[in-house]
Amino acid sequence: MSSLKELYRFGWEQALSCLFPVVIFASLALTQIIPLPFLPRYDWILFICLLMQWWMIHSGLETIDELKVISLFHLIGFALEVFKVHMGSWSYPAEGYFKFFGVPLYSGFMYASVASYLCQAWRRFNVELVKWPSFMVVVSLATAIYMNFFIHHYLIDFRWWLSGIVIIVFWKSWVTYVVGGTRYRMPLVFSFMLIGFFIWIAENIATFFGAWNYPNQNDTWSLVHLGKVSSWVLLVIVSFLIVATLKRVKEKLD
Repeated sequence: MSSLKELYRFGWEQALSCLFPVVIFASLALTQIIPLPFLPRYDWILFICLLMQWWMIHSGLETIDELKVISLFHLIGFALEVFKVHMGSWSYPAEGYFKFFGVPLYSGFMYASVASYLCQAWRRFNVELVKWPSFMVVVSLATAIYMNFFIHHYLIDFRWWLSGIVIIVFWKSWVTYVVGGTRYRMPLVFSFMLIGFFIWIAENIATFFGAWNYPNQNDTWSLVHLGKVSSWVLLVIVSFLIVATLKRVKEKLD
């Protein structure tokens, strides 16, 4: 019985941590099912995301420091979106006033929602890192993974090499978290894979509601290729490393 209670607590806290992503999915579904007046769909989604961000700060669900982290992910994500759309990896076919270089501004919130989840879960589960690598190793690895999203269009795709390096670097690393007063632990590499897989599921939901289109989805929706999980795992790793590094810097400053 106690195990079921702790599983319920774990699920509930996870759901609260996913509040921002849930709002994004809800806005995607709402604007597709119900045509809203005055503004194009993409702009309504942006307005809903801005309103949600304001509410989370105003209500205290997110702190100013977490907002700074989330804003950084806006910039990182939007830069990646502009490049990928330019290269034809995916597209945003609908109209929008707040759309630059073919990319609507709300797209940055999709990346920021990953950072929001990490920050929320970190605080709610009292996350601690065990045998965390050095600062230079973490920064170098995160930079290499992020840059590979760009350079693989021109050179070799190093994702599998980078995945191997991740396994080597974090082989002895663990993430610990608290549920119902009990501290549990999980191999860090496994947590990367787990989050990446669930984001792939979320990506299928997002594309189903027309958040963006892959080339094979222009005529009719189809399941996102399972190989995209590897891309999401690498993006999760970059996100996690940035959040973890900024939190460690904050702890030292405090």
